[in-house]
Amino acid sequence: MNVHATPSAAKATPALPSAKPEAIGLSALRLERMREAFQREIDKGTTPGVVSMVARRGQIGWFEAQGKQDPAGSTAMATNSIFRIFSMTKPLVSLGIMMLVEDGHILLNDPLAKYIPEFASQKVGIERNGALEFALPVRPITIQDLLRHTSGISYEITGVGMVQRMYAKAKAFRRDITNEEHAKLIASMPLMCQPGAEWNYSRSTDILGRVIKVASGKTLSAFLSERILSPLQINETAFHTAQDNKSRIAQPFPTDPWTGDKVVLFDPLEIPKMESGGGGLVSTAMDYARFCQMLLSGGALDGNRVIGRKTLAFMASNHLAPQVKVESHLLPPGHGFGLGFAVRTHDGMAPFAGSVGQYFWSGMAGTFFWIDPKEDLFALFLSQGPGQREYFRTLVRSLVYAAVE
Repeated sequence: MNVHATPSAAKATPALPSAKPEAIGLSALRLERMREAFQREIDKGTTPGVVSMVARRGQIGWFEAQGKQDPAGSTAMATNSIFRIFSMTKPLVSLGIMMLVEDGHILLNDPLAKYIPEFASQKVGIERNGALEFALPVRPITIQDLLRHTSGISYEITGVGMVQRMYAKAKAFRRDITNEEHAKLIASMPLMCQPGAEWNYSRSTDILGRVIKVASGKTLSAFLSERILSPLQINETAFHTAQDNKSRIAQPFPTDPWTGDKVVLFDPLEIPKMESGGGGLVSTAMDYARFCQMLLSGGALDGNRVIGRKTLAFMASNHLAPQVKVESHLLPPGHGFGLGFAVRTHDGMAPFAGSVGQYFWSGMAGTFFWIDPKEDLFALFLSQGPGQREYFRTLVRSLVYAAVE
């Protein structure tokens, strides 16, 4: 749907098939322990409420809502509550770029400046003795760099380096500028490092959202709707939701329970100028579950193929060469990064169970999903607790894998 669409007017999102846990190789007893673990966290005041889902072999074996939808009221969390999914927007936009690759509109080794000329004159910022010096890039940023976060572009939220402070001062997070204006703003600031040298989580996917418009001629919201959301019958995912859905929006605590910091998230009812490819979507559990099942099924759902099987396998492969510098808690030990997803490369090393080849990403407000092709499983966790997101990401992995038979 386009940015002015009213998601409430859409048809209800069809539910995926469900089964008893034991019928799909899950332990009902251990899933109940997961419920108990989440309830302990809710009772401790770690999060207002959560929605969790585990599906295996094409069927949902666990789908539960717990706690409150809004800590200021008495409304219980519901399985159809609406969440700000923030960076879980990135996999959809990355998929959109790869569709344009499949269509022949884009090559992964195309320079970004082919689509957004302002990036042709961008410099690399080098901190030296408290000052920022500038160097020419040794090579251009490519579309592949943007997909795997090796572009040298930054985020104002990932650190306090001089380039990151420039992003914050320029208010790169604004929702009242267009995608085109945002891309020009990012191009006007220096890179953190040489393209291809480091993995830096960044606004690269926001820039890909602008590339989609340039390459396809369609706004990001229109492209996502036409090519991904509508074919998959994902009916309540958009860059805003309608006023009559206000009572379904999940809300965080006003202050973080661990740090006391004020929690401020965007208003899902507001229609933004900036259709943030990196973090602007709102969604529901069943909406995102349909996206997950499409990924787990190799690019198709209910007979509708949105991406080629080999293209998706390529996206879910590690694209970080050994010499790429990675210093981020966002990529746990034993993991690399593909084209829009983190990818597990080792059975061990990480502080949680999993399978080689599984891939995942999360959102800064407390949402998380992963796809495990080896176990034919996906899991989805939704909350609006920004400060506890990393804690819950590790917790939910341990709880789900304990239930796999």
